Amino acid sequence: MKTQWILVGLMGVGLAFTLSSFLGIFEKRVDYNTQVKPLLNKNCIACHGGVKKASGFSLLFKQEALAPAKSGKPAIIPGDADASEMIRRLTLTDPDERMPLDHPALKPDEIELLRNWIDQGAEWGDHWAYQPVQKPDVPKIGTFLSRLGITHDEETDWAKNEIDHFVLDKLKQNELKPSPEADRATLIRRVSLDLTGLPPTEKEATDFINDNDPNAYEKVVDRLLQSPAYGERWTGMWLDLARYADTKGYERDPGRKIWRYRDWLIKAFNADKPFDQFTVEQLAGDLLPKPTDDQLVATGFHRNTMTNDEGGTQDEEFRTAAVIDRVNTTWDVFQGTTFGCVQCHSHPYDPFTNEEYYKYLAFFNNTRDEDVTSDTPTLRFLKPADSTRLATLQQYIRQSVANPKQAQTTVDQVTHLVRTIEPKINSHDFDQYVNASLLDAKYFGFQDKGSCRIKQVTLTGRPRMLIRWGTKAENATVTLHQDRLDGPVLATIPTPKPGKDTVQMIPLPAVQGRHNLYLSLNSTKKPKEWVQIKWVAFAPILPGQPQNTLGEQDKLLSDLLNADAEQTPILLDGSGDLFRETHVFERGNWLVKGKLVKPDVPNSLPKMTTELPKNRLGLARWMVSRDQPLTARVAVNRFWEQLFGTGIVETVEDMGTQGIPPTHRELLDYLAADFMDTDHWSVKKLLKKLVMSATYRQQSTASPELLAKDPYNKLLARGPRVRLSSEAVHDQALAVSGLLSHKLYGPSVMPIQPDGIWQSPYDGETWKQSTGEDLHRRALYTYWKRTAPYPSMVTFDSPSREFCQLRRLRTNTPLQALVTLNDPVYVEAAQHLAEYMHQHGQSPSQQIQAGFKRLMLREVSPKKLAVLVRLYQTTEQYYQKQPGQAENLLDRPGMDCSAISPQLAALTVTANTMMNLDEVVTKE
Repeated sequence: MKTQWILVGLMGVGLAFTLSSFLGIFEKRVDYNTQVKPLLNKNCIACHGGVKKASGFSLLFKQEALAPAKSGKPAIIPGDADASEMIRRLTLTDPDERMPLDHPALKPDEIELLRNWIDQGAEWGDHWAYQPVQKPDVPKIGTFLSRLGITHDEETDWAKNEIDHFVLDKLKQNELKPSPEADRATLIRRVSLDLTGLPPTEKEATDFINDNDPNAYEKVVDRLLQSPAYGERWTGMWLDLARYADTKGYERDPGRKIWRYRDWLIKAFNADKPFDQFTVEQLAGDLLPKPTDDQLVATGFHRNTMTNDEGGTQDEEFRTAAVIDRVNTTWDVFQGTTFGCVQCHSHPYDPFTNEEYYKYLAFFNNTRDEDVTSDTPTLRFLKPADSTRLATLQQYIRQSVANPKQAQTTVDQVTHLVRTIEPKINSHDFDQYVNASLLDAKYFGFQDKGSCRIKQVTLTGRPRMLIRWGTKAENATVTLHQDRLDGPVLATIPTPKPGKDTVQMIPLPAVQGRHNLYLSLNSTKKPKEWVQIKWVAFAPILPGQPQNTLGEQDKLLSDLLNADAEQTPILLDGSGDLFRETHVFERGNWLVKGKLVKPDVPNSLPKMTTELPKNRLGLARWMVSRDQPLTARVAVNRFWEQLFGTGIVETVEDMGTQGIPPTHRELLDYLAADFMDTDHWSVKKLLKKLVMSATYRQQSTASPELLAKDPYNKLLARGPRVRLSSEAVHDQALAVSGLLSHKLYGPSVMPIQPDGIWQSPYDGETWKQSTGEDLHRRALYTYWKRTAPYPSMVTFDSPSREFCQLRRLRTNTPLQALVTLNDPVYVEAAQHLAEYMHQHGQSPSQQIQAGFKRLMLREVSPKKLAVLVRLYQTTEQYYQKQPGQAENLLDRPGMDCSAISPQLAALTVTANTMMNLDEVVTKE
């Protein structure tokens, strides 16, 4: 009996193995993300995806791929490749039917891969970047005893933190070993340039080299993270993302004062503002409860969009362009995804539909900026005397309203009005013109017997009209009518005295409801003179003020609205009468509005929770929620790229299916999870973790064998070696020459720039060279004109900042050498470095050693020293034979003419040459 059961068992096992083999249970599963999706993207999506759906068949989404095509039958039948039309069409020989049409046929192994995928059930999968961030296990390295600290092992001895475990694991898979740690002089220069954008001083380098404390390097890192220069360095990176400039862009490219946003960034990085809060304040600081000035200034991130106030342009067109730019920039910067193409059609490669683009756009579509010349809305910074007057008005309101809560609400409303002059109706929205025009395509203007309509204004509880206007006409009056041009008169208003524009407050009778309002002009004395109106607003009456005339507090409020104040552009949302609906743009055309949509996020990403409001604040909080898969990954990858020269995902701008796959995906997810869960979005903790790793500390030199096996250092078997950014090249030259100003904050400056760069035919603006220490401030403070950026920085790959720049592509051109050899900034730096060299050596050899050590923190090699000494001697002989040439090279304001000599001129040329060396403009 026992034997029979054994035979039955063996037969069952055999049958199970036969069935399992038949069913493919033990067959290697085809992975959709890594094997199938790249194949479909390369060969099929162009005709069967977001842009086109030939024969009604799309491979972009699972439900579309498995749905019946135009023929009425599905092209993919999960579990049955032989019955699937897709496989049949791939294997045909007739070129008119074989797919892909008009392209080479798929290879047999590629077709077999697709066949196996369908037979296994045609399982779909989310791209790795759209999957939740889960913290992977840290790979084990070394031996069991070395991990316990009992014995030594080269792997455990080398590794400094978890980053190194992931890197070592990948190196072992590729039969590679890490490089030794860089020497201390190289290491402190590398980490100083990375964390602060400035080289260390000789003293800082010497102190580190001589410090025998095991924590010596960590002390250097901590000091650098606390340096004010840290915030400046990382702000420089962020300005590219924020497309920051001191001008508005487009053809006229006039000035814009938004430097307070740059200063906010510096303070935010130095204070280590958590990255989630940093994100929320930039995207929606104005929607936070009782936003502070800093939180309002932070929204300047999305006020850096270009505006076009040239005559003849249509404001709504460029307002829409700015909103679209905000959508695309938000995705570029925080989501690392090419969302912009979804404006016209569903994404051809990633799971985003055309309609989802406009649902997302709806979050931004109610911002109050409308491409007006004044750049409103702005936050006004009152002068001390006006701030005191505002405090007096606030105190009056608190004393006049019995209910403290109601009093505070009124104070907040009045303060908001004074500080932002919002909400208001811009005059380009007026319509039904009679003898009127939009002057220079900017502001409404009318002449005698002219009129216009202001559409649908809510007057309930708003019996004060504010109007900003100006004219050269005399004794003219404007009449405000209700509902129609000959309707009830609400006010008759004398135009202001000829002169600059002014804000007037007009008392109105109490009117309920929403009405069309009409303005008509009577100007018989100078009928051809224009009366120009910039905006109107309707406000509640201040407590205790008369209904039909202006009281003392009304006049105080008017004075505050007219007060001269510094301003910076901010975001504010419109509501009520100013609320906009959002429609899908047919084929991306803003003039052809389709389906009405409400704010929402793409279906392929986690949904917004019910607690989050459907506005920019809710969106920003959704973006930094724990289950959002992209924000932390993108941030970590960007900071990694800044330190290592290349991101873990090289295409920092695209983590989607068309981006380059990550070299160390598990490491990226580990760092992203740690960034959110352990470090609580602390950028300083993240950066410290990166620079403390043994991976970062490796020497950058590589053997021929290593270069052959990993030429681009994707496996991280050596340290980073990359050309310095344009800002770092500039700032290093000023620092080593002793010229650098460490002044923080303030308006942008205009350092030395060659003549003829600026061409401003419209407004006659010129480059007004700064004086004093403003001549030698860090590069991020340089005035940035989009149509004529600072030339030396553009030569070193800075963008024009017309749009968001996610990654600077480094170039190596002769023009860069010409800049560091000839640009006045670098020549002046060389002059001062030469004076330092002259004071720190008796012989040319000693002087050159002193200069090189100041530059590179180490002795110059004998071979290189011999070349530099020969250069010095040849140049000295030249200047001795040409005595006037030394004066031409060295003469500058403040220079002691008696100090000019052939020797100093030769030292200047030598210093200039050293500052142009590849190793000097490179981080090694």
